[in-house]
Parts: sequence; structure tokens; C-alpha cells
Amino acid sequence: MIEVENPRIVNLKQSLEKRILVIDGGMGTMIQTYGLSEAGFRRARFAGHNHDLRGNGDLLTLTQPQIIAEIHGQYLEAGADILLTNTFSSTVVAQADYALTDIVTELNYEAARLARKVADEFSARTPDKMRWVAGALGPTNRTASISPDVNDPGFRNISFDELRSAYGQATAALIDGGADFILIETVFDTLNCKAAIFAVEETFDAKGVRLPIMISGTITDLSGRTLTGQTPEAFWYSVRHAQPFAVGLNCALGAEQMRPHIAELARVADTAISAYPNAGLPNGFGGYDETPETTAAHVGEWARSGLINLAGGCCGTTPAHIRAIAQAVADVAPRKIPARPKTMRLSGLEPFIFPIASDTQPEFAR
Repeated sequence: MIEVENPRIVNLKQSLEKRILVIDGGMGTMIQTYGLSEAGFRRARFAGHNHDLRGNGDLLTLTQPQIIAEIHGQYLEAGADILLTNTFSSTVVAQADYALTDIVTELNYEAARLARKVADEFSARTPDKMRWVAGALGPTNRTASISPDVNDPGFRNISFDELRSAYGQATAALIDGGADFILIETVFDTLNCKAAIFAVEETFDAKGVRLPIMISGTITDLSGRTLTGQTPEAFWYSVRHAQPFAVGLNCALGAEQMRPHIAELARVADTAISAYPNAGLPNGFGGYDETPETTAAHVGEWARSGLINLAGGCCGTTPAHIRAIAQAVADVAPRKIPARPKTMRLSGLEPFIFPIASDTQPEFAR
């Protein structure tokens, strides 16, 4: 196993120490502005497909690549440092809803290749400011921890191994397409995330390379917990073994509602903290009304309070939001990553910390 220490990854690590990096904003939000019809999603290649395809934004990587490239470019123009690949639903699990499981490898490969191309074009314009590509693994539309049938609590419509296989297929293609690191995002079920971590590590082993990993959970409502019930601290202890270069939260909440949960992660995590909230909470029509200035004001306060190392936007955010966020954090030093004492940290729905006085501890306690 060799860790891929290409110049982009070295530069990523160095840049994280110097400044707050900016992640791009909502992809689906921007796709909706193009008002594409069913035919616009299908184009010639999928004209005869026997399933509705409108709404499958990941498919546009293949049928409307110029739109996805344009959106990537708008976010980089706005000040983003990191592009997420257009692969939120690019697993066989999610694409089964569109009867497109056979193109999943192509979706991931082409999405990474396209984002890589745009990022490299912008990096070439400003050699002193590199851009990076995050190979995004979305949560899928199934949960390994909760039954979808209230009358059968023990039932599961997805298994760990099915998730593992799906994530492994996607990860391999993202690596081949040129992703700089792997992002496991919008985690609402930690068991799904563990399947993704297992698959990513397995893929690294198979390919003989290792990329950095970033993990982003989602607090689904004002309870302050993931959908499967974990607090942010417990979630961190559940995934810390993956040694991500960054952990954080995205989606579900606006910046105002997300702040206490980001603060909780910043308190306990001995790695970089990322945050890309929605543009406020959704309105009655499922849209988002929070202005770029309001979102940026919140994120800027997080930065000045020493809570974050990476910041961006999720649902409802646009290039205007990213531009405002980039300006808000531009002159603020990144959060200092704390050194945490060697302690056994366990987690269920709540964290459990068992202090061990001796400097000599078994590996599992570190």
C-alpha cells in the first residue's frame, strides 16, 4: 500500500494549515435553474429508456456534461477551492430507482473526470491557488439500521455487504476518474457510513493506493441527532478509526441550527472540521429563502470562533452563497486541531469515555 502523495494532496494538507478552505454549493439547486424537461435529461442516448429519468441529476454528467461543467465553473469563479463530483446518487442502490444500475461505473468515472478537468483549468489560471476534487459518496436511499416497515422492526431492505459492494464500485471509478480524496457525505445512518468506510479501504487495498478520506454526517432535525439517533460526538467516535483528514456536517439544517452541533464536533474531534449547511430551513414549497449574506454571516462567526477548517453550502446554496462565504472566511485563521488525550472512546447513541491513566494502552483504546 502506498499513500498517494501527489502534489495536489500535499498542497491540500499544507493549505488546510494556512487557511479555511471553501467547498462548493448545491448541485441540485443549480440544476433546477436550467428547467430541464424529461427529454433534456434523456437526450439521444436514453431516449428509449423505459423509466422516467427527470430528476436524476447525476445522469446529466453523461447527457448534459456542459451544464455540469458550467456549474462547477461558477462555483470556482465564486471562490470555491473544492468541487464535489456530481455523484450523490451514483450507486447501484440509488440508480436502481431509475433502472440505470448498469451505468454506475461510468457515472462515477465521468463525473470525477469532468470535475478534474474544470478544477485543473482553474488551477492553471492561478498557479498559486490549487483546486481539488472530492469524490462524493452519497448516503443511498436506504438505511441498514432501521426497518422501513413499522410492523416488522427486524426487517431491513439493504444489507451491509450490499452497501459495501455498491460503495466499492463507486469508489474505484472515482479514483480512476481523478478524485483527490473520497468524501462520504450526508451520513444519516452510521452503519451505512461504516459500510462505505470498509469499501473505501478495501478499494484502496485492491488498487494499492490510498487517498485522504473526509466524512460528513447530517443532523436530521432539531433533536441534534442523526436519523439513527447518534449525537455528533458519538458519531465521531464511531468513525474516527477511518482517520479522516476532516469530519463535519452538511445538509438538513441551516447554519443557525447547525452551529451547536458543529461546536460539539469541534470540541471533541482531533481532525479538521468541515461544515456545509443548507440555505436555511426549507419553506412551505420545499425551496430555500436564506440570502447569501445571512448564511455567510453565520459561517463567518463560526470561523472567528475557531470552529471550522472547511466551509461551503448544501441544498439551496448557489454561487452567490459560496462567494459570500469565501469572503467571510478569507482573512480568518483555520481552527487549530487539538491534541486529544489517549482515552478509550466508545459510542452507542451516546458517547462513552473511559479514562485510562497509563501511557501504555492497547491499540483499541487510542
